[in-house]
Amino acid sequence: MTDTRPLALVTGASSGIGLELAKQFAERDYDVVIAAEDTAIEIAADIVRRPGVQVRAVQVDLRTYEGVRQLYSAATEGERPLDVVALNAGVGRGGAFADTDLDDEFAIIDLNVRSTVHLAKLVLGDMVRRDTGGLLFTSSIASLMPGARQAVYNASKSFVQSFAEALREEVRDTGVTVTALMPGPTDTDFFRRAKMLGTAIGRGPKDDPADVARQGVDALLSDKQKVAAASMRTKAMATVGHILPDSVKAVANRVMSTPLPHRN
Repeated sequence: MTDTRPLALVTGASSGIGLELAKQFAERDYDVVIAAEDTAIEIAADIVRRPGVQVRAVQVDLRTYEGVRQLYSAATEGERPLDVVALNAGVGRGGAFADTDLDDEFAIIDLNVRSTVHLAKLVLGDMVRRDTGGLLFTSSIASLMPGARQAVYNASKSFVQSFAEALREEVRDTGVTVTALMPGPTDTDFFRRAKMLGTAIGRGPKDDPADVARQGVDALLSDKQKVAAASMRTKAMATVGHILPDSVKAVANRVMSTPLPHRN
């Protein structure tokens, strides 16, 4: 990869919001390193690639310590600095906590929390030393509410949201920016993978991931603290999330995340 353009790294980029984030950076003339655990990341690279823009795919399991180190090494090969990093990789799992598999819950923590902290630790230090750079964390509207029937997922996103806002304050006197992207329900593979297609939220209206990604990158490059993306419905959910008591939000999350009767 050449070093004539700024360089972006996007995790969880084989589909959905991550793929659209990578496309946004490529369209803005960034070279891009994209990462995901599945082989579809190679197909995503072909989708992201633009004339004159270099795109490199890294297939890696970020739930592991070694996977994070492998990605960081690949992304900074040749000591080329990362100008922006979108920490987007994440996974969910619906269901009552007493019934879900413990390994599924640990996978959420390992990917959504542990790998986010690990990769941020590696890249933020570089950015602070250079006094320039940007971090975009994919949080969620779910970060604002106790996640009955998504207990570990919502808690993980609450962590990401708090973590992003804390880091933003820590680097406020540097040239580094930190932004939290807070999507609502989005038309991605999330609900299928989380086994929530039969729930009210799984069947409900969803935002376009391209719109979510565009608003996220716009917010990052404009040095915004956070953005609820993409529709007015999602922005309204964020507003309500700051007003309603947690007990009410927990009930609402349980209702939206409970399987509905099968359709005939």
